[in-house]
Amino acid sequence: MAEQPALDFAGLLRQLRAAAGLTQEELAEAAGVSPRSVSDLERGINRTARKDTAVLLGGALGLAEPVRTLFVAAARGMAPAAEVLGAVRSARPRVWNIPARNPGFTGRDDLLAEVREQLLAGDKAVVQALHGIGGVGKTQLAAEYAHRSAGTYDLAWWINAEQGGLIGDQVAALGLALGCVQPGAGTEAVQAAVLAELRHRGRWLLVFDNAEDPADVAPWLPGGGGHVLITSRQRGWDEVAAPVEVDVLARAESVAILQTRVAALSAADADQLAAELGDLPLAIAQAAAFMADTGMTADEFLVLLRTRAGQLLAQGALRSYPRSLAAATGLIADRLARQDPAASELASVCAFLAPEPIPESLFTGAVSVLPSELAARAADPLAWRQTLAHVTRQSLARIDHRGLQMHRLTQAILRDRLTPAQAAATRAYAEALLAVSNPGDPPNPVTWPQWARLTPHVLAADLAATGSPALRELADHTCWYLIERGDTRTAHDLASGLRQQWRDRLGEDHEHTLTAAHYLAWTLLEMGRYAESRDLNQDTLARRCRVLGHDHPGTLYSAHNLAISLRKLGDVEAARDLDHDTLDRHRRVLGQDHPSTLRSATILAHDLRALGELQAARDLDHDTLDRRRRVLGHDHPDTLTSAANLAISLRALGELQAARDLDQDTLDRRRRVLGHDHPDTLTSAANLATDRRELSEADDAP
Repeated sequence: MAEQPALDFAGLLRQLRAAAGLTQEELAEAAGVSPRSVSDLERGINRTARKDTAVLLGGALGLAEPVRTLFVAAARGMAPAAEVLGAVRSARPRVWNIPARNPGFTGRDDLLAEVREQLLAGDKAVVQALHGIGGVGKTQLAAEYAHRSAGTYDLAWWINAEQGGLIGDQVAALGLALGCVQPGAGTEAVQAAVLAELRHRGRWLLVFDNAEDPADVAPWLPGGGGHVLITSRQRGWDEVAAPVEVDVLARAESVAILQTRVAALSAADADQLAAELGDLPLAIAQAAAFMADTGMTADEFLVLLRTRAGQLLAQGALRSYPRSLAAATGLIADRLARQDPAASELASVCAFLAPEPIPESLFTGAVSVLPSELAARAADPLAWRQTLAHVTRQSLARIDHRGLQMHRLTQAILRDRLTPAQAAATRAYAEALLAVSNPGDPPNPVTWPQWARLTPHVLAADLAATGSPALRELADHTCWYLIERGDTRTAHDLASGLRQQWRDRLGEDHEHTLTAAHYLAWTLLEMGRYAESRDLNQDTLARRCRVLGHDHPGTLYSAHNLAISLRKLGDVEAARDLDHDTLDRHRRVLGQDHPSTLRSATILAHDLRALGELQAARDLDHDTLDRRRRVLGHDHPDTLTSAANLAISLRALGELQAARDLDQDTLDRRRRVLGHDHPDTLTSAANLATDRRELSEADDAP
C-alpha cells in the first residue's frame, strides 16, 4: 500500500478551516487578510505565511495557546503540520461544537477570571447567567471562556436557546455525540438519557446562548460536576443561576479595538468615537468595520451617528454577531410592544431623555401629562413596578436607586424606529414631563439635588425647536441654577446657544430670547468679560423696556446686571444712579422684602462702598441682611452674600473684630451649604484671611 503523503501547511489550513465551519472568504474576513492570501496558502502557491498573517489566521480559527504558537511555527515552515493537527485534537474535547473564536476579542480579562473563579467555587455558581443589554458582548464572552478553558473540559456543547422549543433537538444532538441516545428518540427520552449521562460525568460545559425565559432552560440543567453558562438580555435568573451583569467595555478597550481595526485612527478620534458609541462592543465592532470598509473619517462617521444612528447601526451584521445592533434592538422593542404596550411607551419616552439616570419621580410625579395607559400605571405603585420590570427585563434599560437608565445607542435606535408623527408625540410627552418637574427657586440649595438630577435631561432636549413655553422657561431656569451652583462655563454655553437659536426662530424681542440674553450677560459678568456684559445688558435692557415696560421684573433684572457691569468698568456713579432707580422701582412694585428688592439693595450697597459712602453702605447692608435672614433663612446663599458684604463694610469702617466674626460664620456656613470649592466659599476664605492679617492673626489664616 502506498504511503499517505505527509501533511503540509496547505492541507492543515484546509482541515482547520473546515472544522471551524468557515469558507475561505469568511476566514479571510475574520482574520483581516485578503481572500487571495487564504486561497494561495491552501493551494500551496505560498508555502509559508508571514508571521503576522499566521497569528491572525490562528486567532480566526479559534486556536488557543499553546496550539496557536505551534500553528504559527508550522505556517513559517518551522514545525511539522501534523504536530499542529495532533495538538488541536488533544487540546479540544472530543465532544465540541463551540462557535469559532472571535479573533478580535479584546479585554474582559477581569470578568473572564471572575466567571472562572465562580464556576470553580461550586454550589449555585456552577450555573451562571451572563445578562446585559443587546450588543454588550455576552455571547462573545461565553465563547471566549469556552475556548480559553477548552483544556479543562472533556466536552463542551453550545445550545442556541433563543427559541425554547428547539433546545431539545440540540440536546438530542449532544446525546448522539455521547452515544447515550438513539436516533429518533423522543424529547422525554433524550432529556432523561443526556442529563443522566452528564450527572455521571465531570469536566463538562454547557452554554445556553441568548435564552429568553428561565423556564425554558431550567428543565435541561443536569446538576452534577459540570458547568453551565447562560447568556440572556433578560434579568430574573436568580432562581436557577448566579447572575453576572455584563457591562460595556472600558474606554481603553474600546479605543484599542478601534485603533487596531481602523488604519491611522488617532487616539483622540478613537476616544471620541468610543464615547459617542457608549463603549458598546457590538457598536464599536460595527463602527470599526464600516469605517475600515468605506474609508470614512471619524468626523464623517460622527456626523452620521448623530443624525442617522438607526440607519448607520443597521448596516450588515458581523460574522461574530448574528444581527446588527439596530436589528437586535428592534426585535426586543417589537416583543415589548406586543407584550406590554404601556411599557413600550415608557421605553420610547426614555429614548427622548438623556442617557443619564432618569428619576422615577419624573414619571410618578407627572401623571397628568403621560399617555393614558402609562399614566394609570405610574399612578399605581404596584403596576408601575411591574412596568419598570418589563422594560428592564428586556435589557432595554437598567434601574437602580438613581432611576431608569438607557444606553445612548438604544435611545437612538428606538427614536429612529418611530414614524414622524409618533416621534413628535413622544417628544411632546418627554418635554411635558420635564416642564412639570421644574424644581423652581434656583438660588436655593435645597432645590439643587433636584436640579442636578433634572439638568442632564433638560440639556438633552431639543430646546432650539421646542414649541413649549414651559420647557423654554425651564431651560432659562437651568442657566440660573448653573450660575448659582458655580458652573459658569456650562451656563454660558447653554445661554449662548439658546439666545442664538431662539433669536433665529422666535425673534430678537421674544421674552425667552431676552431671558437667555440676560443669563448670557450674567455669565459674561462672572467670567470677567465686563465690556461684553455691559453691551449685551444695555441692548437687553432697552428691548425689555420697550417690550415689557420699565417696571417689569425682567426689565429690572437687566438693570441690575447693567449696573454691575458699569461698576466693574469704573463708571461707579452711573451704576449708583441706575441702582437707586432700580431699587425704588422694586420697592414700589414688589415691596421691601421681596428677594428681587433685596438683591437690588445689595447691588446699591456695593456702589456706595465703591464711592466711599461707607456708613450708608454699612446701614443698607445691615438692613438687607436682617431682612434676608427673616425671609430666606440664615443659610440661603443670598443671605450669606449679604453677610459677606456687611463684613466688608465693617472692615472698611475699622470694625475689624466684628468683620472677622461675621466672616468666620459666613465661611463655615458656605462650606456646609455650597461646598469647599465653590467660588463664594473661596471668596469668604480670602476675606477671613484679610481680617486676620489686619488683626495680626496671620498665622491662623485658613
